[in-house]
Order: sequence, then C-alpha cells, then structure tokens
Amino acid sequence: METNKKHSSKLIVKSKTENLSLIRDFISSKASDAGILIEEIENIMLAVDEACTNIIKHAYHSGPGGNIIVKVEYDSADFKITIEDYGNSFNPDEVPDPDLRQYHKDKKVGGLGMYLMKTLMDDVKYVSVPGKYNRVILSKKINVSQN
Repeated sequence: METNKKHSSKLIVKSKTENLSLIRDFISSKASDAGILIEEIENIMLAVDEACTNIIKHAYHSGPGGNIIVKVEYDSADFKITIEDYGNSFNPDEVPDPDLRQYHKDKKVGGLGMYLMKTLMDDVKYVSVPGKYNRVILSKKINVSQN
C-alpha cells in the first residue's frame, strides 16, 4: 500500500513582474509532478499569478526590492501553495465580489484578482500580521480517480 507522501518545495523571488514567469514555471512543474491535469494546472497558475501580481502592485507598490516566497506542498489528495510577502497588508473581506455584467459593460481592466483566486481554487485563505507578513494560501483538491 502506497503511503501518502508529502512533497514540499520553495521559491524566493524579488517583487518584479519579470519574475512572474519564474513563479509560473515553478508552479507548473510542481503541479505536473503532483499529477494534476493540464487544464487544472493552467487555472492554478492563473490564481497564483493574480496573487503575486497583487503582492507586487499593492503590498510592495511596484517596488522591486521585496521578497515573494512561494511554497508548494502536495500529497496524493491536496495541492497547496503558500505565498508570503513582507509588504503592506489588506483585508480581503473588504473586496466585494464583482458584478461581472457591470464590469464588462464599464470595460474595466483589472480588479478581479480575489474573485479569480476564489473561483479557480478550492480554498483561499489570507492571513496578515500587519508590520510582519502577509500570507495567501491557495488549495486545490487533486482528483484521485482520473480516468
């Protein structure tokens, strides 16, 4: 009988948009190792991309000197990404779910990060200790019976 082995990997990058591709490659590689289907991997990468873009823009105000720590943990049932930064914090409960019809009608761009993360992932948690760190935890169940 196979044991449910935990795998763990970490990537640390500076808060520059150029590093988003490194993060995407890291997530894609680890999700592939976990046996996640390509369509799901693309959704996970988009959610992580949104989280990291928010960190760069809002936590670090586009300053390139901050660290973004991306940790991936998975076993045969769960795939979890923890993203940490040391920038400004915010309260995700203050971000209302968008009215997508109005959003489209107004031809808005951006502002859907939290909505996308919640839609694409099974679970999204945000922990903030102001003045210390911010942590976003994105979780996805791995389909055990993929035919």
